[in-house]
Amino acid sequence: MEQNIYQQLGLKRVINACGKMTILGVSSVDPEVMQAVARAASAFVEIDKLTDAAGEQVSHHTGTEASYVTSCASAGIAIAVAAAVTRGDPAKVAQMPDSSGMANEILILRGHNVDYGAQIGSAVRLGGGRLVEVGASNLAVRWQLESAVTPNTAALIYVKSHHCVQKGMLSFDDFLEAARSRGLPLIVDAAAEEDLQRWGNSGADMVIFSGAKAFNAPTSGFITGKTRWIAACKAQHTGIARAMKIGKENIVGLIYALDRYAAAGAAGAADGPESLRTAVEAISAIRGLRADIEQDEAGRAIWRIRVTVDEKALGMSVRDVEEQLRGGEIAIYTRRYQLHQGVFSLDPRTLAAGEMALIVARLQDIADHAAD
Repeated sequence: MEQNIYQQLGLKRVINACGKMTILGVSSVDPEVMQAVARAASAFVEIDKLTDAAGEQVSHHTGTEASYVTSCASAGIAIAVAAAVTRGDPAKVAQMPDSSGMANEILILRGHNVDYGAQIGSAVRLGGGRLVEVGASNLAVRWQLESAVTPNTAALIYVKSHHCVQKGMLSFDDFLEAARSRGLPLIVDAAAEEDLQRWGNSGADMVIFSGAKAFNAPTSGFITGKTRWIAACKAQHTGIARAMKIGKENIVGLIYALDRYAAAGAAGAADGPESLRTAVEAISAIRGLRADIEQDEAGRAIWRIRVTVDEKALGMSVRDVEEQLRGGEIAIYTRRYQLHQGVFSLDPRTLAAGEMALIVARLQDIADHAAD
């Protein structure tokens, strides 16, 4: 088999059964999108006007009043927080991320204060914010959110992610009502969400998406929402956002990827659970392994294969199996969030043709050698 560009640089071939994760380069970008990126990279443009035009194109897809393109979703968090803290005041923008003397508290559910590869608090601090946690790790109630609002509160942030605690949390509507009643902006971190319009039309002021996750764009992101707050985001262009700038080529790549995503519609949706049955049966036939189908933790229409390791029957722990998958000649990455429960999962969305068969063969090989 012909080596890919990374193998030519002396790196391993990677099979990504983990999902659209930053540690593995997020997405596989369509060649037509990359052709647009190459054309954009080879020409000059007035960046401010491109930024405005791109924002209009994004809003066409999201149905919101305005949008601002960023380098990634994490940058979007920092910029949205800075917008809430400074409200676009040029003097305050220039002072960021030092928010001394400003209302800078950002309310978040404790169960939403997650690490997505970096702590969400890091992005908030880059924007001059200070996180204030609401509730306990597994339970929050409305009065806790309302009583946490003080004159120092700049915004509320609601995180929609599989990383978050999925039970006992307040709803988005609770956050929206609390923000509206106190005249505060509501930020939604919807980095990996696939519905372009749901969150932007929900009443939130600033909604943050990754371009590279659900939409298979090159590295990029965007903030979409209300004109007033997107203007305050754009004001950061001469402040902290300068260190997070996105290149002209990736702006164009994002627009082309969003166009393709919208055109694909239902035809571009992930395959349903029935498409995984053959692989589930093949894995379950391997000694010491049992496979079934699970839905995404956050309730999205994403289906994965969950593999349970019977350590006694296999003669090997789930951690050993997962380590051997990553450590082979081809590095096979799985979703490893539940290793402590004897389980790992396989995400088919990021697999190329024939790669599921390679995973099954590798699992069989590991089981065969475990018996030696």
